[in-house]
Amino acid sequence: MAMNLRLTEEETAALRRRAEEENRSMQDIVKQALRDYLVRRPERLAGAIDRVVTEDAELLERLSR
Repeated sequence: MAMNLRLTEEETAALRRRAEEENRSMQDIVKQALRDYLVRRPERLAGAIDRVVTEDAELLERLSR
């Protein structure tokens, strides 16, 4: 699927520099970043839920009554 990604000039410059540093294409770097994000998102969500349950256990107990 083709897709347009609109970046600021600063973002484009930073991406271009990173691509040159790593001898990779800008597209390859963006695709890898997206894959990494999609893999980590469920883990981050589960971690956030665990923190709320732990930190607010007393409040959650009172609300459940």
